Amino acid sequence: MDCEITPEDLKTQIAQPNSIRLLDVREPWEFQLAQIAGSRPIPMGEIPSRAHQELDPEEHIVVICHHGVRSLNVTHWLRQQGFERVQSLRGGIDRWSRVVDSAVPTY
Repeated sequence: MDCEITPEDLKTQIAQPNSIRLLDVREPWEFQLAQIAGSRPIPMGEIPSRAHQELDPEEHIVVICHHGVRSLNVTHWLRQQGFERVQSLRGGIDRWSRVVDSAVPTY
C-alpha cells in the first residue's frame, strides 16, 4: 500500500461504507475552518499519546493535514508503530477542496 492517496482515490474510497477512517492531524482552529465530513480530529502533537488508545491498527486510515506534510510524517510514524494500512492524503485538505469538494474552504 502506497504511503499516499490522491484526493480522487479517497473520494472513491469514502463512497464505500465503513471502508476507511479519516484522521485529521491539524490544529483545532484549522479543523474548525475546514474539514472533510466524518474526519476524526487528533492534533499531530497528540498522536503519540492517543493513537494506540483511539485508533485500530487493522483499519484503513487516511491522515489529513493542510498540504500533506504533517500527515505524511504521522503516516510514517504510525506505520512504524504497526499501523500497516495508513496513508497520507496527497496535497492535504487544500488539494481536496481544489479538486474534489469546492465547498470545503481553503485557507
